[in-house]
Amino acid sequence: MSTAMNFGSKTFQPRPPEKGSFPLDHFGECKAFKEKFMKCLRDNSFDNSKCRLQSKDYLECRMDRQLMAKEPLEKLGFKDLLDPLHSQAEKDNKP
Repeated sequence: MSTAMNFGSKTFQPRPPEKGSFPLDHFGECKAFKEKFMKCLRDNSFDNSKCRLQSKDYLECRMDRQLMAKEPLEKLGFKDLLDPLHSQAEKDNKP
């Protein structure tokens, strides 16, 4: 006799995270960027708005080393930190 009871026929459908999963930085390729970001957070009472440049650099490192999917920095909230030439170069490189 089965002890499991079926209270409705709804089944759980897992969904992946919106941005997907990404590999850990096992080889420490972006460790220096992460450490600068974490130091900035500690020095600024964890006010991340004061560490946006370090955050941008860390995410760029991860994208450059394929530790996360490439995303335009504008979509990640860094449009105001981009210089006009860098922003145009990203637009030119889009397929």
